[in-house]
Amino acid sequence: MKPDKILYVDDESMALKYFERLVGPMAPVLTAQSVEEGKVLLDQKAGEIAVLVTDQRMPSAHGNELLSYARERHPLIVRMLTTAYSELGLAIEAINPGEIYRYITKPWDLESLRADLKNALELADLRSERDSLLREKMLILQQQLMAKRVSQLAVMCAGFIGKDCDESLHTYLDGAVQVGCRAPEVNWHVLDHSDLMQAEVLREIAIGRELVKWHGEFGTDRSPAAVAAALVKVLPQQAPLVGTRVRIPQPKALYGVLEGATNEVPPAEAIAWLAWLTWFGDYIELTPQGSGWEVNVEAARPPFALSKDWLASYIDRLAQPLN
Repeated sequence: MKPDKILYVDDESMALKYFERLVGPMAPVLTAQSVEEGKVLLDQKAGEIAVLVTDQRMPSAHGNELLSYARERHPLIVRMLTTAYSELGLAIEAINPGEIYRYITKPWDLESLRADLKNALELADLRSERDSLLREKMLILQQQLMAKRVSQLAVMCAGFIGKDCDESLHTYLDGAVQVGCRAPEVNWHVLDHSDLMQAEVLREIAIGRELVKWHGEFGTDRSPAAVAAALVKVLPQQAPLVGTRVRIPQPKALYGVLEGATNEVPPAEAIAWLAWLTWFGDYIELTPQGSGWEVNVEAARPPFALSKDWLASYIDRLAQPLN
């Protein structure tokens, strides 16, 4: 639903009633009698408010404070200031801090007021439509970024580790689905496509090198006790050990390889988790336990046949938006 309401803030009750009577036929009107009340309404009903109109001089605080607040927290709302002609200097000073669309002098000229508000509502509608299209575009780009990261995992493991990691990746991606992994938002005002691709390549190289480093530290002992102990060693804050079962209370934290920012190498424990899975090499059940998992290395499944499109299936699932 597009925002369609006008919020008017003025400490004078008669001014609020007069404004509502004049403007009500054009759009639903919300009113507040102070800057603080206006802030509360903005935060509660920002998704409904298209235009903010505030008086400048009020006892507790001036209207330009509310305009600045709205600009910082709810920038899509069109902001307007109304003030007496004698206070026009203060109104002009408020233009930059609040980035106001227009100021209206009191007493109001009815036709001018309605024309200004009509234009403001149209501008708010355009901003809402543009924002909706931008969110759509950003969602598609994020989905593409996640799809690329998932597909590159197989390439990265083959290139840096040099062995078949399909079952390990199956376990890893199954966990990613369980914790609701999603790609991070990308600031396309800062990064263009080429910059993003370069940053992603450098990120993948750094992850690959860390994978090799971890594999060198794990050693060759793959007995259940040694494998479980290795996991606890690399995830000391995550993984209490009970025999050959490892409890992971916060698995979401282990998926920075997929969810991490483009210009940052993922946390060490996130790479360690992927490295441990690819070093162990077998498919492991990630058994839900409360908000976490239990991993039993003695219950690892023997080799099994993966479907031809198993990777495509995970790409599709992880690249979809959460409901």
